[in-house]
Amino acid sequence: MRLTELLLAGVAGWTALGVVGVGVSWLRGERARVRRGIAWLAGVWVVYLAILIGVSLGQRQRVVVVGQPQCFDEMCFTVAGVEEVKGFMVRDGWRLVRVTVRVTNRGRSAQSDSLIQVYLTDAQGRRWEESAGVNGVGLTTKVGGGASVVSEPVFKLAGDATGLRLVLTHGWKQPGFLIIGDSDSVLHRKTVVALGR
Repeated sequence: MRLTELLLAGVAGWTALGVVGVGVSWLRGERARVRRGIAWLAGVWVVYLAILIGVSLGQRQRVVVVGQPQCFDEMCFTVAGVEEVKGFMVRDGWRLVRVTVRVTNRGRSAQSDSLIQVYLTDAQGRRWEESAGVNGVGLTTKVGGGASVVSEPVFKLAGDATGLRLVLTHGWKQPGFLIIGDSDSVLHRKTVVALGR
């Protein structure tokens, strides 16, 4: 567990104790203590969130190269390659791009990363979601301990899209959203894999 994860756990634990203390003071009718307790709770969270946002805005975007793994706890995702789907040209100049991702479980028992999401961005800042129903093995597939599988997400994007970058994220519905310095934290620039296209 990283220091920043411990910090969030500490702030959350302190908050839980503070809420209990405020509740007890409220039941006893100690209004002054209730106000002080709420002020402390709000103050600590304002300071924590200010530091979180300051770090998020101040850190550079991390760029990963093809072949370099990105690990989330025991699950690692390594982009092995990218290719245009040959002979498939969607109407109005759209095209399909397939990205090969090796999913590795460094743990001892079978598990999956059910929160992982993937999308492409281009040099113009446009975002391209994974095409549903075209892929075989998904990134959220359960992988045996110490084993790997290959997933090939496919993306439908405009013919003029260049400077493609793949983003692997857990989104905002997870604790990393509030961890200082985490790529998934609020307002942080997402870690990207430069695909060289």
